[in-house]
Amino acid sequence: MTENESPQGGTPRTGTQSIERVVGMLRVVASRGRRGMRIGEVATTSGLPQSTCFRMLQRLEIEGLVDRDPHTRKYFLGPLLHELGLLARPRYRLSELCDAAVHRLADLTQDTVYLSERSGMEAVCTNRALGDYPIKAMPLDIGIRRPLGVGAGGLAMLCAMPVEEAEAIIDANGHRYEKFASFTADFLREAVARGRAQGYSFLDSVVTPGTAAIGVAFPTENPVGAISIAAISGRLESERREDLARELKQQVRKVEAAMNSAGGLSESSDNAKKT
Repeated sequence: MTENESPQGGTPRTGTQSIERVVGMLRVVASRGRRGMRIGEVATTSGLPQSTCFRMLQRLEIEGLVDRDPHTRKYFLGPLLHELGLLARPRYRLSELCDAAVHRLADLTQDTVYLSERSGMEAVCTNRALGDYPIKAMPLDIGIRRPLGVGAGGLAMLCAMPVEEAEAIIDANGHRYEKFASFTADFLREAVARGRAQGYSFLDSVVTPGTAAIGVAFPTENPVGAISIAAISGRLESERREDLARELKQQVRKVEAAMNSAGGLSESSDNAKKT
């Protein structure tokens, strides 16, 4: 199969389709953050033949968009992306606005706290603070990108969305969930319903066995981000979970106030949906 041929072997791919495929490949490599991915993992996650992935990654490596470790044979995002990122026009810096809340929660709970930002149908970890409790939930790297619903932050955003919008995202991501976590789209629908009823998202031993997390999205009427607290399951049993949810909501209200003061909320919301 040539680079411009469709997977069915018929109609040639257009330039736009080729761009979509390249961006999709970069998103796949980015989904593991700084841990990297071997070619077999790339093929499994992308759903493309391994030979096609290999050709694409070779070209992307030549262009500096991905980098391959000669020892581990893992692929990582390349130096050109970093260089281009330095020149990108900074817009709404949600991570900076949330930094105080994220670290306040980590100090208070002694657990791991994350900020997730919406990027289209995915959630990206953009800030993190580690608490002092000696046994920690496995930390996610900043930059990790996962389908909305995989993790308490992305689930919280689904819970805060209009029902129709959340359902459309779950349908579109349905085939991806089992590749990132041990649950199905139907399980996620039930988790969204529970989250809406209780006012925060909650997952326990679903994405990572023995690890639980709660999350709250913001702003309520049009979520662009979420803050979540992750810990070993025994630290998020019912009574403590409710206490932490109250504190989490209080910090989220402070973030919303900072967002309103900073302005640019509508631009951030629009970009989150389009990305």
